[in-house]
Amino acid sequence: MGKFGYLAMKTDRLSSDLIESDLKELGVAAKKLANHAFMLGSGLGFGTTFFKFLASFAAIYLLILDRTNWKTNILTSLLIPYIFLSLPSVLFSLLRGEFGKWIAFIAVVLRLFFPRRFPDWLELPGALILLLVVAPSFFADTIRDSIAGTIICLLIGCYLLQEHIRASGGFRNSFTKSHGVSNSIGIILLFVYPVWALVLHFL
Repeated sequence: MGKFGYLAMKTDRLSSDLIESDLKELGVAAKKLANHAFMLGSGLGFGTTFFKFLASFAAIYLLILDRTNWKTNILTSLLIPYIFLSLPSVLFSLLRGEFGKWIAFIAVVLRLFFPRRFPDWLELPGALILLLVVAPSFFADTIRDSIAGTIICLLIGCYLLQEHIRASGGFRNSFTKSHGVSNSIGIILLFVYPVWALVLHFL
């Protein structure tokens, strides 16, 4: 009887150890699943799209400022490739499709046949539409969604920030002069998408 009791206790202990190790493995697997779901769901999915929208609208906002009251010698035409590289896929596909082709066609016709009625402030948006429509798939599909496109966006943001600070007469002036704050905030928002994308890439 004692021998059988000892064997029963040993078997029970072995079973409980096995169950405990299985539960630990399940816990580790659940943590990994939650971490990956967070990265894919909120990180790459929602987060990247949200920051792409934010950065693209910041670039469009800076283009509008440049045509209204910014008026500096900063090379703001660099915002066109920035928008091209950071535009969210939904808007990019829409503007690269038939809808964008019609807009580009109308812009070209207006520029060719009615040059006096084609306002100066439409030059850069027209260039953006043309770039979206006619860009080869190497740029539209490969570079745009790669680390190279992200680094180009980051470099454009760095260049515009240092040029804005230089044109304002220093870092302090870029946040205190009239219109300096709005320009500085717009340029800083350009960094949101590329920094986020690089962080996700190296995680």
